Amino acid sequence: MSDEQPNITKSRLGRGLASLIGDAPKDIASDLGDNPMNIGTLPIEQIQANKQNPRSIFSEDELVDLANSIKEKGILQPIIVRQRENNESYEVIAGERRWRAAQIAQLDNVPVIIKNLTDDDALEIAIIENVQRSNLNPIDEASGYKRLLDIYNYTQDDLSRVIGKSRSYVANILRLSNLPIKVQELLSSGKLTIGHARALISSNDPEKLASIVISRGLSVRQTEDLIKSTSSPSFKKTAKSVKDPNIKNLEELITDSLGLKVEIQTKDNVAGKVLINYLDNDQLENIKKRLIS
Repeated sequence: MSDEQPNITKSRLGRGLASLIGDAPKDIASDLGDNPMNIGTLPIEQIQANKQNPRSIFSEDELVDLANSIKEKGILQPIIVRQRENNESYEVIAGERRWRAAQIAQLDNVPVIIKNLTDDDALEIAIIENVQRSNLNPIDEASGYKRLLDIYNYTQDDLSRVIGKSRSYVANILRLSNLPIKVQELLSSGKLTIGHARALISSNDPEKLASIVISRGLSVRQTEDLIKSTSSPSFKKTAKSVKDPNIKNLEELITDSLGLKVEIQTKDNVAGKVLINYLDNDQLENIKKRLIS
């Protein structure tokens, strides 16, 4: 008999994930067997957050809603934890939102399932548990996918199968990690949608264009048109077609006031110039009087 320790492969872990992090507590229990030492309750202060959690943003409003539900119905699905090296506390592996909401609900004890996991297995489960959730922000999702690819040698087909998404979906999410950090932050904060971000990936200057998209309130279709225009010789002319509505209104207001065509040119809505068109010296003299008076 070989002395080698059994290898915990993706396929074995993946097979257990459906029961480990599924929606029904009975599925989790069946994965662990009927050993009562694994299932029970713990004082909430003995549980700590997982520093390796792929989820970096927790919506306060959603946590409050979940806390209200917990107050009314309790925690329906146990939190999966493992004992820390000091043997005095436990670390959340799956269910950190429930744990955070339970603190808001001021629970003293929470239902848990205690798993004996290595650091690698705990991280892998934490990543997959999070990327399977529909409310994970796209950048955290992309980061989770990338870690599974880089650390655990998953393929995109493996990811597609484990998380229940199409391969094209996985590929598109992964591409978001190629965006500049500032654009990723705009996406994480909700200032850009995933549709905007996917369009910006193919642009020459995603960061600059992201600023324009936000300041002008462009739709995804308008963003795509703007990106196409930046690679064409007629970029300046095309860019005018998506001029900020507020700037356009100001142009019309000044034009009506002076009786002369006025054009406002801006650079990233920070600086710019005002052009007043006149046809003869009389109109120029009139402009001078209006400005000086």
